[in-house]
Amino acid sequence: MSFTYGSDDKTGQQARFDAQKIAFAPIMFQAAKALRDMGILKYLMKNRRKGALSEDIAHHLDLSEYSVKVLLEAGLSLEMVKVEDDKWSLTKTGYFILNDKLTRVNMNFTNDVNYLGFFHLQEALKNGKPEGLKVLGGWNTIYEGLSELPDDIRESWFAFDHYYSDDSFPEVMNYVFQDKPARILDVGGNTGKFSIFCARYDQDVRLTILDLPGQVKEALKNIDDKGFSDRIDTLSADLLDSSVAFPKGYDVIWMSQFLDCFSQEGILSLLRRSFDALDGNGSLFILETYWDKQQFEASTYSLHATSLYFTAMANGNSQMYHSRDMKKLIEKSGLYIDKTYEDIGVSHTLFKCKR
Repeated sequence: MSFTYGSDDKTGQQARFDAQKIAFAPIMFQAAKALRDMGILKYLMKNRRKGALSEDIAHHLDLSEYSVKVLLEAGLSLEMVKVEDDKWSLTKTGYFILNDKLTRVNMNFTNDVNYLGFFHLQEALKNGKPEGLKVLGGWNTIYEGLSELPDDIRESWFAFDHYYSDDSFPEVMNYVFQDKPARILDVGGNTGKFSIFCARYDQDVRLTILDLPGQVKEALKNIDDKGFSDRIDTLSADLLDSSVAFPKGYDVIWMSQFLDCFSQEGILSLLRRSFDALDGNGSLFILETYWDKQQFEASTYSLHATSLYFTAMANGNSQMYHSRDMKKLIEKSGLYIDKTYEDIGVSHTLFKCKR
């Protein structure tokens, strides 16, 4: 089977212009963020019917006219604003930069978590380690340091992580609970959002979160706050350690946006441990975003960028995978895909795997 992606049908002039966009991308990103954060886009939004003069924007926002003009002119090339008879107004792109939650989450994640660390991308590619992580802390992976990140960086990381998963949880409940599981093992359960959602959905189910000590500590607090300490337990473990076996006796093993945090070798280890922990009736559910399964170019673009976050900042050796890579690893582990559910949440695919 052959696969073809991408195209090369631009004119030379178009291609050269796109090359300049890439060359200046870090600078223009900061200009876009400044237009958003310094209130210029918001002011234009309020005055969208009549437009606004640069001097009026400067006066209203207590900025120099110079500052406003250089940002607005950058905004022209970014196609975030337009100008007619010296009056500036917002474009559709500017509207999305200002108002779209997905765009805000992605911009904040890029700026707060990734921007400085990406100076070390080439080191990470050569060394197989998240060399950019050193700008945030001295951990081997970002997951070890999540509970210690500064509040603003931590907020941006979790907003990014939760945005893509939260909308998926309501959609998967019917699939996960179709066989009425009594016990669910939530591997990589993070702050406990999925387990808490399940506990609300089914008053009889019992769950266990298996994750790193820092995440388990955070999950325990959330579980207690929501009043589910009697039905949600936790186990802390280094999941990178292939000698750590998964506990047995669970009807369902759940992994959401989890396997993309590991190399293919690490994924295979986790899948084999799932195989060993399940009995003949049990199921492993894998919820992931695969870049080849996206309906929109914007989704594929975002996933390719997120892969580089894993390279430079997270762990140095994982990515947002092509679905066929995951299928090969599932087959190699001894499991098979019993059912596939597409278009879950923002951009997810759900695999139900059996022994």
